[in-house]
Amino acid sequence: MTIDAVIIGSGPNGLAAAIELARAGLSVRVHEAEPTIGGGTRSAELTLPGFIHDVCSAIHPLGAASPYFRTLPLKEHGLEWIHPDVPLAHPLDDGTAAVLHRSVDETARGLGGDAGAYRRLIGPLVVGWGDLLGEVTQPMLHVPRHPILLARFGIPAMFPATTAARLFATQRARALLGGLAAHSFLPLDAPFTTAFALMLVTSGHAVGWPFPRGGSQKIADALASYLRALGRAEIRTDDRIDVWSQLGKARAYLFDTTPRALERIAGDKLNTTYRRVLRAYKYGPGVFKVDYALAGPVPWRAAECRRAGTVHLGGTLEEIAAGEKQVAQGRHPERPFVLVGQQSLFDPTRAPLGTHTLWTYCHVPNGSTEDMTDRIEAQLERFAPGFRNLVLKRSVMTSRDVEDHNANYIGGDISAGSHAALQFIARPTWSIDPYATPNRDIYLCSAATPPGAGVHGLSGYNAAQSALRRTFL
Repeated sequence: MTIDAVIIGSGPNGLAAAIELARAGLSVRVHEAEPTIGGGTRSAELTLPGFIHDVCSAIHPLGAASPYFRTLPLKEHGLEWIHPDVPLAHPLDDGTAAVLHRSVDETARGLGGDAGAYRRLIGPLVVGWGDLLGEVTQPMLHVPRHPILLARFGIPAMFPATTAARLFATQRARALLGGLAAHSFLPLDAPFTTAFALMLVTSGHAVGWPFPRGGSQKIADALASYLRALGRAEIRTDDRIDVWSQLGKARAYLFDTTPRALERIAGDKLNTTYRRVLRAYKYGPGVFKVDYALAGPVPWRAAECRRAGTVHLGGTLEEIAAGEKQVAQGRHPERPFVLVGQQSLFDPTRAPLGTHTLWTYCHVPNGSTEDMTDRIEAQLERFAPGFRNLVLKRSVMTSRDVEDHNANYIGGDISAGSHAALQFIARPTWSIDPYATPNRDIYLCSAATPPGAGVHGLSGYNAAQSALRRTFL
């Protein structure tokens, strides 16, 4: 029996592509290599019974903002967003913290002498958020509908974060910018690192930095539930695709995989030039991840951190920049930049009464097997003395373990590819339709295509639209 479309991979993009094709009346089959669906949106009891940890992604500003997800009845299928009191806190050694509030004015007031500079930079982007999101989530080669707004974002976005930081005089504002820019997985003196800071801070004001009640798995579960409700789809788990012959006959094939996997599986169905492009695709630094079961909440010195869903540990801009540069050079910083998620403070389903989970990771060279646990905990103790006394159990994942969990995370690269140089704007290659391949029946729909990493489903949606135009006419 011939099926209309086969999707390889059940991450948010694979499921989004399947939904969009099923909504168009096509029959769809999804193949997932792992026992559970979700890709980077899985949750599990990694430490102790009753402690629900997000295995990879945890905080989802782009999930809540996604213009595609907003067209789907995901709430009816079990997805509930939780908004912490404060999206982000960045503690400093003086016992205080720079804080990203939902309000631009409240955030600006906390930055003291940089209040005016912050309002001038961020205010217009927040006002134009809906239009801006529509521009930056498309392939780079498109005719902008809001060129002035796009320029207002794009001109500062092109600069390194270390350059953009000169807009601010205070250590607090510069540190806040540095932690946001470090989400790029690039040295902070690299071009376009300011783009990550601007997108994250603007989304924090416009939609917040929420997470799903019950764990990130709920995003994948809601997408799959809606897909099944459409009545045109089958999802197969524990079904790893290694060779093309496993896929059977279909009219279109959409790969929610790395370019490397697409090249390996599709093989001679793609021309030599395009296969060379896929093989040349570069991967960025990996992550070292530690999940904790805790006997109580983290004893932060800065009271602001106790209200935050996300905490950035790294100290000053200069300290963060030094650590990220070391990672880019293949080294392991003594004081790494650490991302922390405190979901159980706001979601009681994550841990037994009176106890808590904690989600942390730091950046490491791609493929690293070095144990960074002590260095992560030293950063936690630095800003929350007595933290170690609360640890009931740890779950540790090196970058190799991260890849073993999800084959799309080559060497622990959870961004699905480096953002350096042209790969920031040309993923996997420079094209008006980067989802299409030279074979009219084969498409790439993973985060290796625009708009890149993040749980938003837009890469899958855009690839499905390409398939509807080219293959299904």
